[in-house]
Amino acid sequence: MEARALALQILRLADPLAKAAAAIALDPAMPLDPQAVLDEPTGVPGRPARPRLVGHITLKPPSMRTPAGIAALVHSIAHIEFNAINLALDVCWRFAGMPDAFYRDWLRIAQEEARHFTLLRDHLVGLGFDYGDFDAHNALWDMAERTRHDLLARIALVPRTLEARGLDASPAVRAKLVGAGDRRAGEILDVILHDEIGHVLAGNRWFRFLCEQRGLEPVATYAELAARYQAPRLRAPFNLEARRAAGFDEAELAALTQT
Repeated sequence: MEARALALQILRLADPLAKAAAAIALDPAMPLDPQAVLDEPTGVPGRPARPRLVGHITLKPPSMRTPAGIAALVHSIAHIEFNAINLALDVCWRFAGMPDAFYRDWLRIAQEEARHFTLLRDHLVGLGFDYGDFDAHNALWDMAERTRHDLLARIALVPRTLEARGLDASPAVRAKLVGAGDRRAGEILDVILHDEIGHVLAGNRWFRFLCEQRGLEPVATYAELAARYQAPRLRAPFNLEARRAAGFDEAELAALTQT
């Protein structure tokens, strides 16, 4: 099957385990048609009945003094990774006309996000819970909806903004889980951080490609897109080491620290 059409098919799967398994089974080298314009069907993205999606501000930080509190934090990370599968698949099928390497990057990223979700879900089961047992929010997909007709904005504001926030948050979240006695979660977060640096690096690479193609200056263009699409304001602390490894240059980091 053609890769972008298959990405759309997997995106529509509602069962999270089936979606993750199908994404892991993707072959990034499979045939693809970059020029195909695919019509959007109903059911994008496919979602399970649970977790219940609630407003971001209604979710309270869990207490790390109980097993349920630890599991709630692991669940929140698993939910981010489930959404990240959807985001990688969506950018692959939705936007035609990019080089082959663009689509192969996002197919690989979908695989890695699915592996992250699987690691976290398996760990959650080991803690006596499952994906869907806690409420979650929809902030990542909300940005995908806002940028559904603008590839430059999608790349600027999902991998380079929302996913890059994960690079900043990872050390503190890891310390919180390990401090509560969950060393396995810390090990999983080490894997995720390593891979997410590569995902944000791909976002930076394709953002610069699109800016060059359109004759745009990257730092000013990012600021304009962040304002237009109401991206969340990024706040310190920033993981500058991880951001440098993910391809942010010094001008971008300077702009970040001045906001």
